[in-house]
Amino acid sequence: MVPLDFEEFCLAMGGRQLADLIRDSFEGLKPLPDALHKRATRLWREYMLVGGMPQEVVSYVEERDFAAVDYVKRGILSLYLDDMGKYGNGDASRVRSVFAQMPGQLAKHEKKFTLASFYSSARMRKYDSAFFWLEDATLVNVCRNSTDPNVGLGPHEDGGSLKCYQADTGLLVSQAFADSAEMLGEVYREIILDNLSINEGMLVENAVAQQLKAHGRPMYFYSRYERGNSRDTMEIDFLIVRGYDNAAMKPRVSPVEVKSTKRCGTSSRDKLRASFGKRLGTEYVLHPGQLQVEGDRVCLSLYASFCL
Repeated sequence: MVPLDFEEFCLAMGGRQLADLIRDSFEGLKPLPDALHKRATRLWREYMLVGGMPQEVVSYVEERDFAAVDYVKRGILSLYLDDMGKYGNGDASRVRSVFAQMPGQLAKHEKKFTLASFYSSARMRKYDSAFFWLEDATLVNVCRNSTDPNVGLGPHEDGGSLKCYQADTGLLVSQAFADSAEMLGEVYREIILDNLSINEGMLVENAVAQQLKAHGRPMYFYSRYERGNSRDTMEIDFLIVRGYDNAAMKPRVSPVEVKSTKRCGTSSRDKLRASFGKRLGTEYVLHPGQLQVEGDRVCLSLYASFCL
């Protein structure tokens, strides 16, 4: 079952006009009025917590109760674990290990999946089938490293370097806070009000990945690490291919970075453009603030990620 993207969540919540205004804002590169921006930001935060699975959304639309939604989500996660045992065959234990490790892996600053962090002698090739099983079952969204960004991202894929996102942002929240079940209603309220000290970047980046996947975007990122040479070390959260205005709408690679704060730092994108300038098109930074445009750099509000 495929989860709803944020636009579909807006429609379910009676916000069709708001969704249309967000898309108009993106296409015209003009920020929403402040009141609408605040409304869209609040709805986006609700979406991150509730998720897009139909059962979750129906529960929230009817009851507006995070605790009730969490009960539904925990039931879905339980069914997932049962299915892994029934249909995972010889990979069942690896499938469960990868799935269980997702919140911890995404909580890291660098979100690449590191098998050695939970099994010292593990090798990616032995877990390939586990990732394939989870991805084929639409339980995760796997994002792979494209080492030579070009309009054809796939031919330069590094099979040993990947990020693994939960397919549904709401399920990630329940999975990440599994030990806080009794207090989860309060936790949800604190997150909505931005009062809880957590690694919100984990939730935000996962939700953006969900939007890209919902719209058929192949999932790639760019990472380069040079030991002892920070000048050439960089990581770009996502790479997408879009028509570029300054090249007669010919396809170009657009780097996409996700920020949980309003800062739109440029360090990694500057390095990427210095290395691959002619291949790149518009750069996007998704952040909680208003839309801003500076030449080929567009800072988009997070809620507009479904437009990419």
